[in-house]
Amino acid sequence: MSESVPPPMPAQQEHASAEKWNVLSIVAFVISLLGFNIIAVILGFIALNQVNKSGERGKGFANAAIIIGLVTIILGFVAGFFALAAITANAA
Repeated sequence: MSESVPPPMPAQQEHASAEKWNVLSIVAFVISLLGFNIIAVILGFIALNQVNKSGERGKGFANAAIIIGLVTIILGFVAGFFALAAITANAA
């Protein structure tokens, strides 16, 4: 007589945290696309910290929000510098 052993149950706790998305990282990404770049960078860093601590998904969204926010801030400063240089060159 052989007894059948039920298959082991998968670790659902492990998969539950891996499947959960960090909402703040998604919000930061959307805000960076809307043009609120300083807020997006701040929220992106907060979300990246949360993702690293909790193991949730969303690290890519947080990194993208930080990168998009910083690049557009830098491009804004460069464009402002050139616009200011053009205005002062025409005023002289």
